[in-house]
Amino acid sequence: MTFLKALIIHPDREVTTRLREYLSGEHRIKVLGEAMTSFEALELLESISYDIFFLGLNLPSGLDGIELAQILNQRKQRPNIVFLADNEHLAYKAFEVGAADYLVWPFSRSRVQKTVERLQRYTVQARIVERDKPDNSFYQQDLKEETVKLNLNETDEDSFLSALRQAWNLNQKTRMEIEKLAINLDGKMILVPYNQIVFVQAYEDYSFVHTAQEKFLTSYRLKNLEERLSKHGFFRVHRKYLVNLEMVNEIASLPGSNFMLRTAGRKKIELPISRRRISELKQILGL
Repeated sequence: MTFLKALIIHPDREVTTRLREYLSGEHRIKVLGEAMTSFEALELLESISYDIFFLGLNLPSGLDGIELAQILNQRKQRPNIVFLADNEHLAYKAFEVGAADYLVWPFSRSRVQKTVERLQRYTVQARIVERDKPDNSFYQQDLKEETVKLNLNETDEDSFLSALRQAWNLNQKTRMEIEKLAINLDGKMILVPYNQIVFVQAYEDYSFVHTAQEKFLTSYRLKNLEERLSKHGFFRVHRKYLVNLEMVNEIASLPGSNFMLRTAGRKKIELPISRRRISELKQILGL
């Protein structure tokens, strides 16, 4: 008999114990672990393909349940999410990020059973969709690869290779890069122009992209964004910060030979500059 594999992510032992108790008699769901933080949950997900996350909203270590759901939405396959909340204030936001259900503590055994039934329906519907996908195997049988051999003399071979190089170089030169960063937000892909980004902040294996008005949690690593954005006026001022130099209007000297950048706009943001990067920054700014 198949069952759904569940992980409980919540810092309150009373909540996790009660939920385990209610699920213990369920043959359709088996709890295969607990975690207290979002990062522990992501690590466990790499080892076990969980079908369900029973996910608390307020989690320690700086990454809450809604933000974890946003990260999971960027995966090709993600577990169904049931939020565990203290009140109904974030119910709308939870369903916006794809929640299967929303349990308000203290919840009853009968309420948890309704959640299990809903999860079961979700799983059955997903299997039907997967089963009904068109089978292209018949058409793929005719798509056998064939190798065409060309008998070229030495002159023809040189001309052929030269044409290939020109075609390759042309493709390289005409390759278009749109100056916007794609960010998955609540199941929608939004494009943030580079010139609207004030700075990027590293957070574990993820990053926060800050604009003047908003902050987006993304699955990009800071190192990868540095490689992508450095040619567009961004500079790595610190191991945790990548800043848009067009947004900087002041460099302040602090005690102890330390420095700080201040960004433009109504909301001023101060970012530290590491000592080993200040000389490179001065060269860029012509100081």
